[in-house]
Formats: sequence, structure tokens, C-alpha cells
Amino acid sequence: MHSTMKYSMLAIDLDGTLLCSRGQVSAANREAIADARGHGLFVTICTGRGLVECKHITDQIGQAEPIVVAGGSMVACPTTRRTLHRFPMHHDLVRRLVNALASQGHAVLVLKDPSHAAHDYLVVSPTGDAGIDPVTRWWFQKMNVPVRYVTSLDHDEHLSHTVRVGVCGPKRRTDGVAALVRESFASEVMFQHFHAVVPRPEYDDPEGKTLILECFDKAANKWTAIEWLAASRGLPISGVAAIGNDINDIAMLEQAALSVAMGNAIDEAKAAAHKHTLGNDDDGVAHAIQQILRGEW
Repeated sequence: MHSTMKYSMLAIDLDGTLLCSRGQVSAANREAIADARGHGLFVTICTGRGLVECKHITDQIGQAEPIVVAGGSMVACPTTRRTLHRFPMHHDLVRRLVNALASQGHAVLVLKDPSHAAHDYLVVSPTGDAGIDPVTRWWFQKMNVPVRYVTSLDHDEHLSHTVRVGVCGPKRRTDGVAALVRESFASEVMFQHFHAVVPRPEYDDPEGKTLILECFDKAANKWTAIEWLAASRGLPISGVAAIGNDINDIAMLEQAALSVAMGNAIDEAKAAAHKHTLGNDDDGVAHAIQQILRGEW
């Protein structure tokens, strides 16, 4: 390992961080990741996406080591596609959450551990795929995500393998669901409400951005998954560096020995980070890795 480098593990977010605004990994970022590995850093990805939703990215960067997916609710191997660890939600909590979110007129997105279910998402909607938000429909098609549609959670044979429950939709609709979760489930879940990745501006609601609301087991976030992964590899938690930009990165930015916020990060992420790098359209990840490898950060 480089003699001046202080860290042994590097955790990198995807959307808004490693990926540019067009959803691509730049050559500079790919080269920097390879350089980090060459200097002995254990590089992992920490993303809100499920494993199937980021396979094309892990292939691009030659990621063979385990990664953190689904917002920290699972650690998985990108080559064998096996789930190595998960933070499942209690089946009773899943039922109450799904019923509450569905009562607001949403198609509810129930994410499964794909090692045990034949699909990644169970979509609970009285109208089947007709009730799904256009952004979600586009995402499932683009990422070739295995999805099963049911009218009721009674048809779920894999209830105990649920790691996340959420909805996607216009701000004017998801704000109400966020308020409901905050009022009725805040003590039982870890939840996030943030902007969705959209294909084109016209996919967004004219009255506001398309947002995602996600609910997890109380113990699940990117940092707790990083802790598990570091321990499984015999790496000191005091040697973790992390790079992120959004609300679901804050836990790891607050806890990492070195935390780096992207130039395009939200204010809360910037406030939680020790250092700031360039934006995701300016190879900010590559810039941060260079500073780490030089021992300047």
C-alpha cells in the first residue's frame, strides 16, 4: 500500500457520484478506481440500486469484490450474484406499511432478496402494472428488472425476504405518504424521501420533481452495511473512506474516517463530509481518489 495513504477501504456511491448526469462512468473515474485497487485499497460500491440494477456498472469497473446495494439493506457479490448479508424487515411491519401506502393510492414497491425470490420487486397494486408510476415503469424496463405484480400482499410467498418497501411518484403525492410514515412508523423504520433518477425532464411531474420514498429495517443503512463488510474482510472500520452526494449517503459520510461530498451534493451531505470534491460531471470521484492516494486527504 502507498506509504502515505491512511485508508484501507473506499466506499463509492453511484448515482450523482460515480455516475455522471448521463448515468455513465467516465474513463477518468474507471482509471482512478483501478489505481486505488493497485495501491491496495478495497473498493466497494454503495448504492440505493438493487444488484440487477447496477450490474452493467460493476462490469464496467471490473468490480469482483462485494458491494452494498438497496440502500444498505443487502451486501452482495456482483459476480456470483449471491446475497452475503441482509437486514430484512419484520413481516408484520411489511404488512402494515404496504397497507398504509396502498391506502394512499400508490402502487407499492416491495424489494426482495433475489437470492430467495424469483423476482427483485413485488409490486402491490389493485390495477396491476397499470397503476405504476411512469418513471418506475421506465426504470424497470431499462434495467431489465424481474418484477411480479399482485393485487394484495396475500399473494406474497416471500414476505420474510423483504428488505425495502417504498413508492415512487410526483412530489405532491409522495409528500403525503412521507408525512404518514413519519407520523405512524418513524420509531420502526429508517426512511428516506429523495429525488428519483429520471430519463428526461418531461418524465417529472409539472408541479415538482418525481420523488422516491423508501422504508427499511431500523438497522439498515449504508454505514451499517459497510461495517459488516469491513468486518467480514478483516478491515478496520477506522480505515474507511466514503464518497457520496445524497440523503442516503449521509450515514456513511457522518461515520467514515474520511468522508467526501461531491460538488453536486445536497447541502446535508456537504455538511456531513470532511472534504468536498468536484462534481459528478467533472470526474469528482477521480479527483478524490487522487487526493487519497497522494496522502493529501
